[in-house]
Amino acid sequence: MNSNQPTCCCGGNANQFAKLDEILQKYQGVKGSLIPVLQEAQNAYGYLPKEVLQNIAEKMNIPISQIYGVVTFYAQFHLKPRGKNIIRVCQGTACHVRGAKAILAEIEKKLDIKAGGTTPDLLFTLETVACIGACGLAPVMMINDDTHGRLTPEIVPEILAKYK
Repeated sequence: MNSNQPTCCCGGNANQFAKLDEILQKYQGVKGSLIPVLQEAQNAYGYLPKEVLQNIAEKMNIPISQIYGVVTFYAQFHLKPRGKNIIRVCQGTACHVRGAKAILAEIEKKLDIKAGGTTPDLLFTLETVACIGACGLAPVMMINDDTHGRLTPEIVPEILAKYK
């Protein structure tokens, strides 16, 4: 196999859709079950690869275009693999005024990715958010469920190192 070729999340084996089949069986005949199926499929595979969406479309008898419409409408769904650690950098007013732009720039530099990207080793995904709700600690970022506040560009590398 060419290592530059993207691989399916499922490993390409005969049982690649076993988890998905269990999910689909659970919701068989349940009206309005597309979103719960997509949520559980994403939980099982980490994201929603094309092969999984095609399988859902086929088994639920829903046009793939309709499924893509739902997946691209809701921010909770992801079509690309995401990192083990999700970094959310606040861009709200308080954080912006107190230097959030410099924090984001430092993270992008250290991880060599832009906001919205994932490191090649799938360790980090970097996102920006409108508000984390910790304005008194501005500038703020969250890594997974951990909130880090009163940030400076100088302490960003130390924080990131804790998640490697």
